[in-house]
Amino acid sequence: MTLELGVLISGRGSNLGAILDATAERRLDARVRLVVSNRADAAGLERARLAGVATAVVDHKAHPDRESFDRALVRLFCAAGVDWLVLAGFMRIVTGTLLSAFPDRVVNIHPALLPAFPGVDAQAQAIAYGVRVTGCTVHLVNEGVDTGPILAQSIEPVLPTDTRDTLAARLLPREHDLLVRALGWIADGRLTVHRAPASGARPEIELRGVDPLVR
Repeated sequence: MTLELGVLISGRGSNLGAILDATAERRLDARVRLVVSNRADAAGLERARLAGVATAVVDHKAHPDRESFDRALVRLFCAAGVDWLVLAGFMRIVTGTLLSAFPDRVVNIHPALLPAFPGVDAQAQAIAYGVRVTGCTVHLVNEGVDTGPILAQSIEPVLPTDTRDTLAARLLPREHDLLVRALGWIADGRLTVHRAPASGARPEIELRGVDPLVR
């Protein structure tokens, strides 16, 4: 199936660029319907415009709370015909308002091997902790911070000479590849999300015919 994507960004949009390149080259069966940023100066907005993709800015500071901000996002994405959302460097915690509008259809890319190093600046966390390996994770989004069901992960060694910036630069191509792969699995119909009967229970995911650990 062709994924009708909405993408949320806050900065340069490199993961957005990976999606746009993959769709243009027909490596990913998807259309980016709308790119939204909470920052008017996000460089990724121009990247989307150059690809002929509609953009919008929704300033979170103009809304009294997270829920009203998310309601504004939902209105835009629903009007654009979006059925899946991708958080591609979006530096805001989303609420149930957004998640209930796109149940089990919000995907995030995070630069660490979750559940290790959730939240901001995961690369610096990895350096500070002294781990020998880190990586990146694509997961479904829930109301926690980087706690949703994991779809795929990719491993990257941490070198003794690494700084936060050198590690982040080496992880970025892995993020691009992993995000496009995971979206491709969804487009191919390989993902099923099983909801437990109990309210609030964590959903179980099933990925058919793929190795979720991408080396």
